[in-house]
Amino acid sequence: MKYSLVVFTLLMYSGFWCALHAQKNSPQSPRLDVDTDTIEVGADPRGSTYVPMDSWIYPAMDRLYALGYADSAFFGIRPWTRLSIAHILERSAEQIETDSNNDEARAIYSAVLRELQLDLDQTSPQFQPKVRLESVYTDLRGIGGVPLRDSFHLGQSIINDYGRPYENGFNSYTGASTRAEAGRFSLYFRGEYQNAPTAAGYSPTLAAFLSNNIDGIPFATNPLQDTIPEGPIDSANFFRVVEASLSYHLAGHEFSFGKNDHWLAPDRGASMLWSNNAENIYAFQIDKVEPFRIPLLSRITGPFRYDFFVGSLKGHTYPNDPWVHMEKISFKPTKDLEFGFDRLIIWGGEGHEPITIHTFLKSFFSFQNVSAAEKSSSNDPGARFGTFDFSYRLPFLRHWITLYTDSLVHDDVSPISAPRRSGVHPGIYLSHLPAIEHVDLRLEGASTDTVSSSIDGGKFLYFETIQRQGPTNKGFLVGDWVGRQGKGGQAWLTYHLSPLEEVSLTYRNAKASNKFIPGGTTQNAYELFLRKRIMKDFEIQGMAQYESWKAPLYKLGAQSDFTTNVRITWFTP
Repeated sequence: MKYSLVVFTLLMYSGFWCALHAQKNSPQSPRLDVDTDTIEVGADPRGSTYVPMDSWIYPAMDRLYALGYADSAFFGIRPWTRLSIAHILERSAEQIETDSNNDEARAIYSAVLRELQLDLDQTSPQFQPKVRLESVYTDLRGIGGVPLRDSFHLGQSIINDYGRPYENGFNSYTGASTRAEAGRFSLYFRGEYQNAPTAAGYSPTLAAFLSNNIDGIPFATNPLQDTIPEGPIDSANFFRVVEASLSYHLAGHEFSFGKNDHWLAPDRGASMLWSNNAENIYAFQIDKVEPFRIPLLSRITGPFRYDFFVGSLKGHTYPNDPWVHMEKISFKPTKDLEFGFDRLIIWGGEGHEPITIHTFLKSFFSFQNVSAAEKSSSNDPGARFGTFDFSYRLPFLRHWITLYTDSLVHDDVSPISAPRRSGVHPGIYLSHLPAIEHVDLRLEGASTDTVSSSIDGGKFLYFETIQRQGPTNKGFLVGDWVGRQGKGGQAWLTYHLSPLEEVSLTYRNAKASNKFIPGGTTQNAYELFLRKRIMKDFEIQGMAQYESWKAPLYKLGAQSDFTTNVRITWFTP
């Protein structure tokens, strides 16, 4: 942790200085740097909004990369801004246009470029404000049977869904998104009205057991916990801000404040440190959105990117309202290999230590284990988690197979230095099958049940002695849906009708260890998904999922639920 933080700080400073120097000495008119070999940041000073992680653009760009293109893309730090995606495409333009053997790559390139065409328009005055209603949508969801919605203990039926409420019966989410740019400034907003029915929830006996025996939180003094869905659960009828951020672009960085998506791994099914499994938090962020090089150093590491944010977690009662900060560095030593390191700290909270500059710096520069007495004092450096991830297109098969993994450790420098104490989420992506051009296959495994047998009871990964509700926001884990001390995996078989349309079959399995939950838990989910465009500006998404699950601590015998989902989106022309 010590060296990763020192390297992050030095690279962040060096990157900012180099980018400022490059911008100072470059032409004042906006341009796109399309040099594939150097991958230097261009002098384009315009701000740009982020593309939400549930956009069709990310699976399209993922597929384009897996087919052997989009070499400058960093999949370990997402979301990307609209202009940064345009830069990735520009750097790949010549390669794609001259390759006559891949019509699908050209189709993906053209479709994404059309989506970003307004952002590339440089004929209007640079600082003229541009305001646009981006989309209006409604999402209708019906659930039959009792679903699971407890990622911190027994499991989730609906994953990576921004922590939206859902229960047995009819659920709906209706919203809109808008964006604006003016020179270096950009603004994005997406909000929706959310509705979910009432539910029985957990019994007081079960809630007290999970709190007292599993989490070690005295239930008598903490009866209301977002991480434990004790009943009766009231219906949800409220407006929620899904994303909202104001950004300023400077030297290839986006300085922003608000609610932004974060996906910090190359995996499709989960990010072990931070994903869209929970509601976004309000945070201040510094994101190096354009990859760049440092002389001499980048001869070894290649270009790199980094990201930092700090904000407050909600829904915690033990202690209340802690804060979190994250630092990530990703490197790309070759066009086929990317790897990165993360560090996440949860610190502070009412009744433990205040949120001040002193406690922030204490957590930021804490490099070693501390005593139990210091953990319980106002000098507690916080709950410290680290990750390592990589993505690699295989030699001679770079148009076919991509291997990748994400890994997580608690209170160690890195998963690399403590593999037996680490959780992992590996995967393999076959961009197309022999003789079936438009079909791809992706397989991912997941485990937070570490090899080290001394770590049981769910009290290691996603848990901490002081911050016992771990990396959760409003009750949902911000990381991997497999949860605490669990194992599982996902498989996707997808037929791509076009870059914007697909039909896919998904299987998901998750098991919580009986050393964590008495009797353990088992989930098996089967999903059919369709995305289809109607008249260019209307998108229809349909999903049907059947899930069977066992959680004897909650309900005896096998249980099942069935979910259908229809989402209709109008994208403004």
